[in-house]
Amino acid sequence: MRQKFYRKILKNGMTVLLEKRKLPVVSVAFAVRYGGINEVISEKGIAHFMEHMFYKGTSKRNAREIAEEIERNGGELNGFTTELMTAFWCKMPSNKLNVALDVLGDMVKNPKFDEKELEKERQVIFEEIKMYKDNPRLYVMDEVQKSLYDGTMGVNLIGTFETMGKINRKKMLEKFKEVYTPNNLILGVVGDADFEKIIEFAEKNFGKEKGKIPKQKFNLRNKIKTEKRKGIDQANLVFAYHVPVSKNKKSNAAKVLSALMAEGMSSRLFSEIREKRNLAYAVKGDSLITKDFAYNLVYVGTMKENVEKIKKLILEEFEKVAEELDEKELKEVKEQLIGQYQISMEDSQTQMVNLLFYEVDGNAKKFYDFEKNIRAVKLEDVKKLAKLKNYSFFALVPE
Repeated sequence: MRQKFYRKILKNGMTVLLEKRKLPVVSVAFAVRYGGINEVISEKGIAHFMEHMFYKGTSKRNAREIAEEIERNGGELNGFTTELMTAFWCKMPSNKLNVALDVLGDMVKNPKFDEKELEKERQVIFEEIKMYKDNPRLYVMDEVQKSLYDGTMGVNLIGTFETMGKINRKKMLEKFKEVYTPNNLILGVVGDADFEKIIEFAEKNFGKEKGKIPKQKFNLRNKIKTEKRKGIDQANLVFAYHVPVSKNKKSNAAKVLSALMAEGMSSRLFSEIREKRNLAYAVKGDSLITKDFAYNLVYVGTMKENVEKIKKLILEEFEKVAEELDEKELKEVKEQLIGQYQISMEDSQTQMVNLLFYEVDGNAKKFYDFEKNIRAVKLEDVKKLAKLKNYSFFALVPE
């Protein structure tokens, strides 16, 4: 059943979204249209650093009070930073919506950026950088993106020790005033809520300040690299390739191709690599498609001696799809994607994130066109995308 969806752009430029549900739960988020893709290389990671600092206190609440006000009312609180946005969210009983709006609204309007807290949080992020490096699976995901793009897209979203060491309170305040303005904000709600009351809150609590989101240049590229590391037992590899961005209808064909190749136990590569040859435990795929960049990837964890063999199998399977894919298999994969889309809507918090991503990419209303768009994908478009001209490959192997 299609949910009731509301969307309005206020006079100050803020976008307000609501998917109304009858369950007594509500998920709420404020998102700013600013992420890693908008950062200059010398300040890479500042969006993520600022996200951390928003939870450290405002002019009205300290860090403990922010957490207590949400959690003692039965809620959960979190946030995330991506290449395209930074978001702050909570999930609450629906009769506590006013608490959620008040606390999150305070966080995005009045962060304190306390100097002592900033220095402490810098150390936390240093540890987070180490964590990503020490986790082979996370590490290869970061490294393969570097093999696909230069510029700001070729630097980790979380930043580096160098960039994180240089960001100070002054830079943070300047960036906050530049981008955290109503015209760059999205207020998203999924649950039992009144749209007019949400709009009333937004209009009453946010002014008319205007800000700009900086755009950074980056170029597409393809690189193949193997890195050796002591202290690991398994080789981790990622095979990735550029696909059309979301403005193009072919992006839906790319989603179908990703699911066909490596998303799930019925996928072609899972069958070839794990089931038929027992060369790996984990064989997974993902599709990252936005209006600014887009790529599909395949991740495999295997033994060192199998890396080149698996790379060859991946290339051979793409060649087979380009030649042999038929309407029957295409239809089955479409049903898989549509089913997963429907399941993703079950949880209000997951659905809220879905809508935020679609809004940042253009218009949240287009989320509800997913099934129609997938069903419209043509066989020849998927087969054409499977004819890979170039690709990137990164492997981290035991020394």
